[in-house]
Amino acid sequence: MTIPANSAPPRRRSPWRLGAIGGLVAAVVAGYAVTTSLGASAADTLLSQGKPATASSTEAAGAYLASEAVDGNAGTRWSSAFSDPQWLQVDLGQTSTITSVELDWETAAGKAFQIQTSNDATNWTSIYSTTTSTGGTQNLNVSGSGRYVRMYGTARTSGYGYSLWEFKVFGTAGGGGTTTPPTTQPTGPTQPGGGSLGSNVIVFDPSMSAASIQSQADTIFHQQESNQFGTQRYVLAFKPGSYSGLNIQVGFYTSVLGLGQNPDDVQIHGDITVDAGWMQGNATQNFWRSVENLSLYPVSGDDRWAVSQAAPFRRIDVHGGVNLAPNGYGWASGGYIADSRMTGAEGQYSQQQWFTRNSQIGSNTNAVWNQEFVGVQGAPAQSFPNPPYTTIGSTPVIREKPYLYQTGGNYAVFVPNLQTNASGVTWANGNTPGTSIPLSQFYVAKPGDSAATINQALAQGLNLIFQPGIYHVNQTINVTRANTVVLGLGYATIIPDNGVTGMQVSDVDGVKIAGILFDAGTTNSANLLVVGPNGSSASHAGNPTTIQDVFFRIGGAGAGKATNSLLVNSSNAIIDHIWAWRADHGSGVGWTTNTADTGLTVNGQNVTAYGLFVEHYQKNEIQWNGNGGRMYFLQNEQPYDPPNNATWNPNGTGYPALKVADSVTSFEGWGLGSYCFFQTNPAVHSANGFQVPVNGGVKLHDIFTISLASGTIDHVVNSTGTAAQASSVTPQNVTNFP
Repeated sequence: MTIPANSAPPRRRSPWRLGAIGGLVAAVVAGYAVTTSLGASAADTLLSQGKPATASSTEAAGAYLASEAVDGNAGTRWSSAFSDPQWLQVDLGQTSTITSVELDWETAAGKAFQIQTSNDATNWTSIYSTTTSTGGTQNLNVSGSGRYVRMYGTARTSGYGYSLWEFKVFGTAGGGGTTTPPTTQPTGPTQPGGGSLGSNVIVFDPSMSAASIQSQADTIFHQQESNQFGTQRYVLAFKPGSYSGLNIQVGFYTSVLGLGQNPDDVQIHGDITVDAGWMQGNATQNFWRSVENLSLYPVSGDDRWAVSQAAPFRRIDVHGGVNLAPNGYGWASGGYIADSRMTGAEGQYSQQQWFTRNSQIGSNTNAVWNQEFVGVQGAPAQSFPNPPYTTIGSTPVIREKPYLYQTGGNYAVFVPNLQTNASGVTWANGNTPGTSIPLSQFYVAKPGDSAATINQALAQGLNLIFQPGIYHVNQTINVTRANTVVLGLGYATIIPDNGVTGMQVSDVDGVKIAGILFDAGTTNSANLLVVGPNGSSASHAGNPTTIQDVFFRIGGAGAGKATNSLLVNSSNAIIDHIWAWRADHGSGVGWTTNTADTGLTVNGQNVTAYGLFVEHYQKNEIQWNGNGGRMYFLQNEQPYDPPNNATWNPNGTGYPALKVADSVTSFEGWGLGSYCFFQTNPAVHSANGFQVPVNGGVKLHDIFTISLASGTIDHVVNSTGTAAQASSVTPQNVTNFP
């Protein structure tokens, strides 16, 4: 809004396989003709050998890699985690005709599996299916085409995982269509774990003078104060200890964090400030900055944090209050607090909407349109719409965001445990429960690293940290291992080139994606981040994937295009604070310039979302297709720039902020707002803020629409609720629907 704006475990060997290995290896040494002819006609070509391969998981970090199933060596193998489903995928490099597939199973084989093909590694077609396989060597005659071929297993013959000595695909190269850019990398040199976090992670020590710290912080702030679309990225990190006499002002693409295990390990006797002097007291463009994991002792009793979207305030212990408005109480437009405590008031003042989760506050001051509290001790009572407080006592399921810290003088990443029905902060009674991962188990990506290098590190079993900076990728970054942590520092920014998807996560347990800005490239991408392939069906209720402080931008820093920003196919995923923004200002902005249909599409079952900010997309801004969904807080603005109703939507109705598919029978949302400011043509109407199927299982609570003095939203939800009109900047509320 811009206007009121490791070592591997022993390898298992099947007794019947041991005697055969020597002969097969000898055949490989003698020449590929012997091994390529197995299970294929003389006219068929072995297409898969040596090609890039990925998998849903590996049995051990750095071992049993996907590449070992397509290396032509019958003595090496891929082996998965001991769960269902699992898959192994090979990229043939171009769309090809597939005539046969050979699977050379180890004892741990697939009982039920499919052979599937795809042209984009997202939409899959089954060309073979069985539920009665007993393993061994299987030669399958099939008929299909695709660039990608995978074995998708849903049941195993043993308690182990899926294990293939070789996975061979035969057919005719180029027989099925044109080539597309690669999304996986050939096996490359081993990448090291650990290393430097980069020169833009600036570390302060309590032994440094306050004047020296203040001078460095001021220099960065003066550069970043109005640098809204610049390329510089920074982290200001404080080692454990006490600091006095500081006022750290936080500009664009700057993260301030404490390096202790818990917030009170770093004490700032001073302020960490966001104000809006650069915009004459208007804070509606104070985006892309953060503060995390420290304690504050504000000089005046209240710290000022006047932000709008994509500016999280996490794990902060404030010995006083927080003023969320700019000096002079000018406009401010929404923000996010989690796992934080303040002894004083959370001062909303002129903040139009705000979301606070799993925190503890002394009190709350004021409400404007949509203030929501979930799992917050000390929150005001439920009272929407007068005043517009939506208050929910506990959070059904959450895992707090992973964070960088120091232990024993070394860097590590702490991953908090999953919680259910939780309220208050995780660190109230000592250390946050969770797991520490040393930096040596991370690949530290540097600006300029290729996607192939990053994928190689991930395939080795390393986690991933991005140094502050810009990352152009010409292949999809593939996160395939369960429990992988991907953490961006200082608003690390991924820009997909040539229309690729920026990042894809397999349908595996417990992946954590946090702290990344995806910036659309000039060639349209179908998606910027995909969590789970299409058709994902496994339950991850005990160990869900989390997407936290992940932001998406279409245009603004330059012309960009992406049909959809975030696609969630995996079940039970947790979305915890995103801002998906089709830019309304900056460079490369226009109805036909920065094109983008949808900010968030959810196909997975039982997905939970907290703190959604989705703005200005050109069709359904959120499309929710999965059952069992829960949404806590939405701040939406419909696009500013439809030329007219007919251009926006041939039906003349516009598009809603949230469309729940007609097939959905269970979904519930709380505290959802949609605004219009049809700046290009004030005569434009949007039929509904929200559109949902009418059945007993789909419920909305505390929802509203408002016109910001330009244009009309005819109804709040379906045909319910009065029109939000330009003549009255007043919310139109519906407390419960149906």
